[in-house]
Amino acid sequence: MTASVSVSATTRPPHEIRALHTADTVTVYQAYTPSLGLPAARDGRFPAAWKRDRMTWIKPSFLWMMYRCGWGTKEGQETVLAIEITREGFDWALGHAELSHYQHGVHPDRATWQRDLRRAPARVQWDPERDLHLNRLPHRSLQLGLAGEASRRYADEWTVAVRDVTPLARKIHALVRAGATDEASTLLPAESPYPLPEGTPLPVPTP
Repeated sequence: MTASVSVSATTRPPHEIRALHTADTVTVYQAYTPSLGLPAARDGRFPAAWKRDRMTWIKPSFLWMMYRCGWGTKEGQETVLAIEITREGFDWALGHAELSHYQHGVHPDRATWQRDLRRAPARVQWDPERDLHLNRLPHRSLQLGLAGEASRRYADEWTVAVRDVTPLARKIHALVRAGATDEASTLLPAESPYPLPEGTPLPVPTP
């Protein structure tokens, strides 16, 4: 599903989840080595070799994933996956998450934040969104880290479908390099604002 949209065309809230989503699912992105990514896309689920006891980071923003993996060119991130997961699972993770960094005004003190972070099955990080040239934008995009229970449930319960979108990433990248940004933008996933579940950690707005 695609739409002709420009990620920098409108003024957006400083912290907003934008994602390709339906009434029941939300799509997030990750990049892996072909040895992990290709079997996952083939079978529609993560293989046994996928380490369920380690933290994994999921990203609803396609362009932030492109920034992170270099359009699928970085070593160990050559296979870009679009993972469709249940909204119920995604919302549960956000509602049980802690901010990845201590912030005065959100946490009563650093020790409390550290204690809560150790206990939390998920952590939220807000990083600058990217445009088609992977330049920073003024609004921020969600990165959601899953550990422990959240990581296991992500892999074995929440995942509905896994697609290899590496060819799409390469096609968009080629168009951007050729200067055809309008055409490239028509191929971007149709990401729209996703309602923040109750309890989603947010930093104090910067004045």
